[in-house]
Order: sequence, then C-alpha cells, then structure tokens
Amino acid sequence: MIRIEDVERATLAAVCPAAVEELPGWLLGLDPGTVGRAHSAVPLRHSAPDDAMLALIEARYRAHGLSPAFRLPRVASFERFRAMLKPRGYAAVQPTQVMTGTAGAMRQRFRSEGVTLAPAPDAAWSAVFLGEGFDPVDGAHRVRLLSQAEGAVFASVRRDDGVVAAGVGCFSHGWASVHGMRTALAHRGQGHAGRILAALAEEAHARHIDSVFLQVDAANGAALALYRRADFTFAWTYDYWRPSSARPAA
Repeated sequence: MIRIEDVERATLAAVCPAAVEELPGWLLGLDPGTVGRAHSAVPLRHSAPDDAMLALIEARYRAHGLSPAFRLPRVASFERFRAMLKPRGYAAVQPTQVMTGTAGAMRQRFRSEGVTLAPAPDAAWSAVFLGEGFDPVDGAHRVRLLSQAEGAVFASVRRDDGVVAAGVGCFSHGWASVHGMRTALAHRGQGHAGRILAALAEEAHARHIDSVFLQVDAANGAALALYRRADFTFAWTYDYWRPSSARPAA
C-alpha cells in the first residue's frame, strides 16, 4: 500500500522549492518559478480535507507574494474541495499521472550501457533542458531546482556533440524517484531514455531502495509507453488548480 505522505514529501525533496511550509495535512511548495510541483499546495492524504484549509493556504501564498495553487488528486473525497475552488476563479489544468514501479523491474527491462552518473549537473547536462523542443525558461527553472536535491544523481548519455539524454534520480522517504527525463530532439527513438532508467535503477539498488515513483503528463503518450515497458503502474491522477491567469508547467 502506497503511503501518500512519503511520496509527496519525497517529491518536494526532489524539486526543492525556495521554501516549504506545512499546514495540517498539507505541504506548500513556495517557489516563484515555472515548475508546478514546486509552486502548489499538495495534500498528504487522500481523505476528505478540511474546508477551512482553503483560505489558510491562499493566505500563505499571498503572504509570500505568490499566486495560490493546488495540486489535487482526482479522488471522490476531494469533490467538495474542488467545487469550492471553481467559484473562486480556479480551473484544473495539466492532468498528471503518478506511477509506481520497482528498481528491480527497471533493471530487467533495460540496460544502462553508455550512461554516466554524476553527483551534480554540469553545463552539458543542463544544456539538454535548454535545447530545441524545450522551453528554455522553464528548463532553467527545472535545472535550478533539481540541482539542489540532496543526494541526487544526474544521469546522462553523452556523444561527441554533448549530452543527448538526461535524467535525475532522487532518494528520500524510502523511495527512489525519477525526474527531469529529457532527450534531445535529434536523438529521440534510440533507446536513451530506457538506458537512463536502468542506470537510475542500479543506483537505487545500490542504496537498497526498490520502490520507485514518477510523475508524467497524462497526455505524453511516448513517456507513458516507456514507463509501462519498465513495469510502472498507475497510482493516481492529479490536476493543478490555479487562478486562470497563473498556470505554470508541471
């Protein structure tokens, strides 16, 4: 059985917002950048939340000069809370799937040949997030946040022209988590992402961690297919609830 609180605490340990606050049953990522997981309030349980928390959370975001935002699971127990958000001008955007798997299965499905692991990103690794096909502003924010994750490993596939694929493995609260999976546009379809997953799985195994989770845009069919091949299974879907004028990426 998945302990939701551990997954959500591990998520914020990986994306490292500028500040994190905790209210009863909630974690608040307080970051001015574009990364939605670092700039949203997320519940630590999927049981029905206290209605009073809505105004308290909004107040904390405004106290930091930030637009309030929520990352809410699509479960029946949150139906009332979602209904409270709509008349306040919030809308649900970018459905995202949480998936869980094991390092053992990842190691069986793919091979890690040609992958380099490092304790910190270098300029070549970071450049993948700024290249063709990606939003360079959002990419710079992701590099900044992931670079601050304690104990993370930065995986890359390197060619003569630089890094062609990248990913990050983070390890916290009993979980390994996969973040920042990127492949340069000209090098897609060559199996690099699978190799990155295998290398991250080997690192998790070395740290005696087998449980793995990741979060993926529900519309990203290619990524979903890759993760299913690695034996990841669906856990839950969440949406970002934001005022219509403020919609950072996931």
